[in-house]
Amino acid sequence: MRARIGLMAALLLVSGVTQARAQEAGLFDAEGYRIAHYRSPVHRPPEGVGRIAPAAIAGLRPDVDMILIDVLPAEGGHRAADGRWQLAQPHESIPGAHWFPESGRGAPMPDIADWFAHGVARLTGGKRNRMIVTFCRADCWMGWNAARRLRAMGYRNIWWLAEGTDGWRDLGRDLTPVQPARR
Repeated sequence: MRARIGLMAALLLVSGVTQARAQEAGLFDAEGYRIAHYRSPVHRPPEGVGRIAPAAIAGLRPDVDMILIDVLPAEGGHRAADGRWQLAQPHESIPGAHWFPESGRGAPMPDIADWFAHGVARLTGGKRNRMIVTFCRADCWMGWNAARRLRAMGYRNIWWLAEGTDGWRDLGRDLTPVQPARR
């Protein structure tokens, strides 16, 4: 029994040291959002968020059973002052997903954060208990950040698809072209 307690204490200490080192190394901000090196393994969902598998998503209906939120950045694109996106290349996502580029960053620009918050409120009809699934690609912290942010905004039924579009494609499922979500 003492050995088990000692092992648990050691694991907690190592976990705390690892988290402190990551924050010191500039990977996380003071609020716990990942702010650098987004493409790296992510081992568990944020606190209060569930993890869901691609196969489970395949059995649900977008916008009926759940709201799918893709947060992959618009590679080479940018958001103009009027809120419209200028895309350098097309983006494909899970069918039925709503794409909010750049909203998965640890510290999104204020206009992006506002657009994301209002967009999700519109999609949920203001219902904080709607099932929302956030994702990016496999080994990407942006979907994790978005899930954490939604939880902090008071949404209670948040799920994180760790495998993202890569996991969907690995199931043999097609991705479809998507445009950034409207304001």
